[in-house]
Amino acid sequence: MSKVISAHAVSVDGYITGRNPGSGRGLGEANMLFDWYFNGDTPSQTFDGFKLSEPSARLFDTLAGRVGAIVAGRNTYDDSDHFGGGSPHPTAPLILLSHRPAPEITERQTLVTTGIEDAVAAARQAADGKDVGLMGGGVLASALEAGLVDEVILHQVPVLLGGGRPFFQTLPKHVHLRLVKSILAPGVTHLHYEVAR
Repeated sequence: MSKVISAHAVSVDGYITGRNPGSGRGLGEANMLFDWYFNGDTPSQTFDGFKLSEPSARLFDTLAGRVGAIVAGRNTYDDSDHFGGGSPHPTAPLILLSHRPAPEITERQTLVTTGIEDAVAAARQAADGKDVGLMGGGVLASALEAGLVDEVILHQVPVLLGGGRPFFQTLPKHVHLRLVKSILAPGVTHLHYEVAR
């Protein structure tokens, strides 16, 4: 069975955006969380225009190759200007989890309004045997609460942003993680965890 994974760039103080994220402002002011996408000389085999360090490219492309569908929350969707009507992944369809109508949704996107379990189920079907990727702190918190998450990958960037949207929102219970691997790369440390069951 496919896995449900979350891979996010995060500051040391736990933010996944800079200050004042939103539609037309992207992921916030002074946001350096994604500089490592472009600070190397190894082109990504999955994402056009990304040039990462060799260790980051190896991990990034391996993870991207596993993903067959993405579940994103409404804040992420709006902050990213609806992904231009597509998906944050070049080949994986987008499942938008939102309790509000989304009149701007396109035929390349699917709206689910009935909760995280249904969104992940729709993503599993769309993923055709590949893994489901989660985007956004709220989506991750809901999926952790529902016991749906198998792996959490943190691309920890050595910066203290001091504000923005926090990654880990309030969880109703504690979640144990088991470190699988740690990769130190220029501008980022990749921390790969399994969710302990």
